Amino acid sequence: MTRTTTMTVRIGGALSDHVNANVGEDGSYENVSEYIRDLIRRDKDRCDREAFDRLKAELTLAFAAPDASYQPLTAADVIRRNKA
Repeated sequence: MTRTTTMTVRIGGALSDHVNANVGEDGSYENVSEYIRDLIRRDKDRCDREAFDRLKAELTLAFAAPDASYQPLTAADVIRRNKA
C-alpha cells in the first residue's frame, strides 16, 4: 500500500527564483510538486547507485584477495560479527 505524505517546505531568495524558473510555462515542470518529486526520485536513484558502487567495490576487493586470506565462517560467526 502506498502512503501519501503532505509536506510544507519554505524557501526564499535564489532557491525560490530557481524553482520558479523551472515551473510553469517557461519551465520543464507544470507545478512545484512535480518538480520536487522529480528531485527526490533523482536523489533516491543517486543514493541507490552509490550504495551499489560501494558494494561492487567491496566485492571486487574480496574476489581479488588470495585464497589463503579467506577464513571459514559459520552462519553464527557472520551473525555475531554483524551484531557488533
